[in-house]
Amino acid sequence: MNLRVGITRDDRFLEHKTGHFHPEHPKRLSEIYRMIDYYADRLTIISPKPASVEQVELVHTPAHVNRILKTAEQRITSLAPDTPVSAKSYLAAWLAVGGCLQGIDLLMENTCDAFFALVRPPGHHATADRAGGFCIFNNLAIAARYAAARYGIERILIIDWDVHHGNGLNDIFHEDGGIYYYSTHDLMLYPYSGPMEDTGRGAGAGCTMNIPLVRDMTDDDMVYLYARTLLPVIAGYKPQLIMVAAGFDAHADDPVGHHRFSELLYGRITRLLMDAREAAGTPAPPLFFTLEGGYDPRSLTRSVHAVLSALTGDEIAALVPETASDDVVAIVDAVLTIHRPYGVIHEVIPGVIQ
Repeated sequence: MNLRVGITRDDRFLEHKTGHFHPEHPKRLSEIYRMIDYYADRLTIISPKPASVEQVELVHTPAHVNRILKTAEQRITSLAPDTPVSAKSYLAAWLAVGGCLQGIDLLMENTCDAFFALVRPPGHHATADRAGGFCIFNNLAIAARYAAARYGIERILIIDWDVHHGNGLNDIFHEDGGIYYYSTHDLMLYPYSGPMEDTGRGAGAGCTMNIPLVRDMTDDDMVYLYARTLLPVIAGYKPQLIMVAAGFDAHADDPVGHHRFSELLYGRITRLLMDAREAAGTPAPPLFFTLEGGYDPRSLTRSVHAVLSALTGDEIAALVPETASDDVVAIVDAVLTIHRPYGVIHEVIPGVIQ
């Protein structure tokens, strides 16, 4: 399977300066860009335009937008204890949103089948009125609202495989039945949110699936978990657009994440998504990825490479195992037990899990 893949690339993202020892450092992206140089003939590469204020305010309050604008040309400002910004950070933040929206346009216009917004700063911790967790604007949330408003998409699935819970995404879409939020994360890491029992509220009840991870999981354990929890969501919810908050800080080499996964895991999950989208309906929903965490530049680059390799047709198989560790089997059983009463998941998925 070979998809037409687009990416966002722009050196202005490197002008978001956070300090030499801050984990969310420009080197994260510069190393990925060097890898992209060897991949360019297989990708459609765009340079982003800044989003408009009106587009950012699809998610964020005017007060939050004004707070970011006031950082323009300031040498250093702290938006939160862990979120410093510098003179050009505001521009990088506006470009990050703009690049995501252009990616949505390319997908909806059928120019690409998949799009990866290789941007910074990341976004999934940003709430409507607050920055935090290295995030300024919630890039993916804005892109989801934009896709719904401009293109009339009624069912969007957001998958968050960053090791940190995307509290911003969780909160923004908590009562929105048109957005299904699926997250796997470590409850013992920032922001210490996302218990399994949080399944959404009101019109969004049953449209949030939070799955806490245990720290001794293997790649096979994670693929087993995704195959038996995410694929039933795709089969039952039938998303018209699949979006991924693609953080890679659960990699074994990451200095922040404390987990043991390899870069190959991300290629396998991507392949699983590619297989599942074919079974989700006609036409198959497009895939949208945006970069979130991952703080060891080398393992981050290898992980992004694994995703792009799967998308562009390299022979990467999901290789879904028949079983997993006792802890992971118990997690799957508990998640499905909680979510069955909502009637969204569909547990018979022919042709995907053999």
